[in-house]
Amino acid sequence: SILPFPMFGRLHSSGALRRTVSQGLLVPCWRGRQTIFTQAAVEYGLNEEQLAILETAKRFAETEIDPHAAEWDQTKHFPVEVFRKAAELGFAGLYVGDEYGTGLGRLEASIVFEQLAWACPTTSAYLTIHNMVCGMIDTFGTAEQRAQWLPSMVAGERLASYCLTEPGSGSDSAALKTTAVRDGEDYAITGEKVFISGAGTTDVYAVMVRTGEAGPKGISCILVPKGVPGLSFGKNETKMGWNNQPTRQVVFDNVRVPVSHRLQEEGFGFKIAMKGLDGGRINIASCSLGAAQKCLEIAHRYSNDRRQFNAPLSNLQSVQFSLADIALKVHTSRLIIRQAAQALDQGDPNSNTYCAMAKLHATEECYKAIDAALQLHGGYGYLKDYHVERYLRDTRVHRILEGANEVMKHIIARNVLRE
Repeated sequence: SILPFPMFGRLHSSGALRRTVSQGLLVPCWRGRQTIFTQAAVEYGLNEEQLAILETAKRFAETEIDPHAAEWDQTKHFPVEVFRKAAELGFAGLYVGDEYGTGLGRLEASIVFEQLAWACPTTSAYLTIHNMVCGMIDTFGTAEQRAQWLPSMVAGERLASYCLTEPGSGSDSAALKTTAVRDGEDYAITGEKVFISGAGTTDVYAVMVRTGEAGPKGISCILVPKGVPGLSFGKNETKMGWNNQPTRQVVFDNVRVPVSHRLQEEGFGFKIAMKGLDGGRINIASCSLGAAQKCLEIAHRYSNDRRQFNAPLSNLQSVQFSLADIALKVHTSRLIIRQAAQALDQGDPNSNTYCAMAKLHATEECYKAIDAALQLHGGYGYLKDYHVERYLRDTRVHRILEGANEVMKHIIARNVLRE
């Protein structure tokens, strides 16, 4: 078992989480980052343990991700070595139970992903996918399956990909056509998946396949290890963003795996997929949030440092209003994400709607916030040196994946109209 966040003891004993009380607000002693009002918003409502988790994730992001993120984007480097370092802190099994993982809730996981996305949304987003697959195995797997798969995955020795989307089934995921035909004690899988993050590099593929009738009741979830005969990958797609995360087609040509690799009984896969997507929506919203927080800080510094008309840009009322709008979008996104995460942790019957609301609101509003931060930079915002353009490119896809935002509106409306 990995001990949850082994750095905590050292952090507490070294005094790195020193706090001062100012008007009843606990303010941590942050290092390596410019402190502005929004820091109080970042930690609003968090308890001591959650603040320590936040501090650990932030320090990891500052030291292990932020200095390299721009280079990874340029070279399309998938930082496997960093994922393994993250696993040493428990970040590869955040909501895997205590037997094998860190045993945290969705709220704490959201805090981690926000902080990592502050440095690189793409790196954080991949880690959310790996955690989703680990969570599926922990929640729906047998004791034998958990023992077989989780120790190496939570340790970061084997990384995971999630295979749901197909060329002919995006938002209509229940129409998937990849088949798994039972042959004795094996399944023979045939079909293809598209837009699979990490594909070709990762080691474990959680694949949604059709084992029965048309529609959601005929879908099952099967774990496929890399290297089995018949498993192949397409080219690494050339994308607008998410460059340091490979995205490939995954092809199954009569791939044979044991029946013991199936999670739950046949026909249960769609429920596993939808359960994963609720958490995934909180996670990707958190990645948008971390990116927008970083761009707010960059815009704040730039508007103070940049002088026009013999004064800092921040003296201009239009700039102040723009910063206020950005801060408002970031803060409201954080509140709705954390409320949805708490609802999911508590098993709230409306958590599906709250997760859709959080994903819709945060990915839309944080993208607008990043765009506004770029606009404040004028022509410099269009240059890679100032990094805001990378955050803009990386977060655009958040409005599409984990369920397109139009689908989120459908989910919300369906539940609002329910009698």
